[in-house]
Amino acid sequence: MKTVLKLAAVAGLVSLGACNRTPTENRADNIEAAAENAADNLEAVASNTSNDQVSDALNNRADAVRDAGSNAADAVRDAGSRSNNVESNTVGM
Repeated sequence: MKTVLKLAAVAGLVSLGACNRTPTENRADNIEAAAENAADNLEAVASNTSNDQVSDALNNRADAVRDAGSNAADAVRDAGSRSNNVESNTVGM
């Protein structure tokens, strides 16, 4: 139940945050939200297991998923800013 509430809250925040944003920023935010959801699910499974080693491995995987999502979102933002710079630099030509 907690996971469903978190997913609903993240979806609501993403949709509210989408106002007045560029498509690139929306894509990056969606990548981060998806990674966060996946990491939350991994942590939920980790908290429900009685094996400490499995729990630690799942929590480590959740951290890795968050990091990968953040890196992917940053790459999207960087690519978007590079393409915007190219467009703004070629307008007067």
